[in-house]
This record gives sequence, C-alpha cells and structure tokens, in this order.
Amino acid sequence: MWRTTGDIKWRERGYGIFQAINKHARTEYGFSTFNGVDGNVHLLDDMPSWFLAETLKYLYLLFTDTETVPLEDWVFNTEAHPLPVFTWTEEERRVFGVEG
Repeated sequence: MWRTTGDIKWRERGYGIFQAINKHARTEYGFSTFNGVDGNVHLLDDMPSWFLAETLKYLYLLFTDTETVPLEDWVFNTEAHPLPVFTWTEEERRVFGVEG
C-alpha cells in the first residue's frame, strides 16, 4: 500500500509490526512462532521459513526506496517472490500471433 498510495501511515503501521515482532518473537538465535496474544505469550521452538522469505521481505520492501525494486519492472506474487514483468519482443509477437 505504501508503494501505491505514498501514505506514510503504511510505513508507520509496518514499523509497529516490526517492533512487535522484535519485542515478542525475538530469541537468541532467530524469531519464534508463539501462542497467545493476550499478554501471556508462549514461545514455540519453531521459526517457519516463510517468516524470513515473506514477512521480513515485505517489511524490507516497505522501507526501502522505490528505485531498489521498481514496480514497473517487477511484480510480487502472494509469497513476496519477485518476478520480472514480461514483455514480448516484436519477433515473439509475430511468431505467436500476439496482438497489442
């Protein structure tokens, strides 16, 4: 939302999420999954791979400058994996009958 609206509230909310993760899930060797959000948090012996691959990647993208990963050249799937924006060459358009 930050990249499309430029509204600073999205960065503020993202920073709040980062602070909460750091406060409640950080361990000596990484970040833990946990049970309980009512003040009685119980850390589990688990750090899913998607935490690094998705959550932290989205937070990184929220705070990096817009030129690091220009949205004109890249699109992100729901798991935050970047994919290049595909464009047809004139030869490919001719061979495969692609219009436009």
